[in-house]
Amino acid sequence: MRLHLKGVAAANDRRFDLHAQCSIIHRQETMIIEHSIDIRVRYPEVDAMGYLHHSRYLQYFEMGRVELLRSLGHSYADLEKQGIFFVVVKAQISYKIPARYDELLTLTTRLMKQTYVRYDHTYELRRDRTLLAEGTTTIACVDRTGQLVQIPESLSRPTTEGGSASPAT
Repeated sequence: MRLHLKGVAAANDRRFDLHAQCSIIHRQETMIIEHSIDIRVRYPEVDAMGYLHHSRYLQYFEMGRVELLRSLGHSYADLEKQGIFFVVVKAQISYKIPARYDELLTLTTRLMKQTYVRYDHTYELRRDRTLLAEGTTTIACVDRTGQLVQIPESLSRPTTEGGSASPAT
């Protein structure tokens, strides 16, 4: 896992940092959290030509979201036990260059936007510096019955300049 810290933010005159596990990028009033993980392409993930199957990219994106959340001190498994779930309501992938069996890839996941009930993420999958794929997802917070609910306050992080954001799953 490769982790970076690019900044420290302040809220209500308190300083906080997100350990050395995430990057924080300030863009106007939005704070973007970034997290990277390394993933080795396994044999059962490739097609007959030895390329990473297109369906696996969404699984990699989910791994990125879960690890971003974990790096912020939260466990998705614990959230599920509390009846808090996040469902993918929109996904988009743009494939550039195929990945192959046994290659070591780096997935960078960014939390770009949060509302009261959803998170928007972006993803870049790279082999060294070469961009293989990029994508976006929108996930919504729901309860055990599938009803839309507000993202819990326990997932909120301090606000910046009037905007608010939270860690992602």
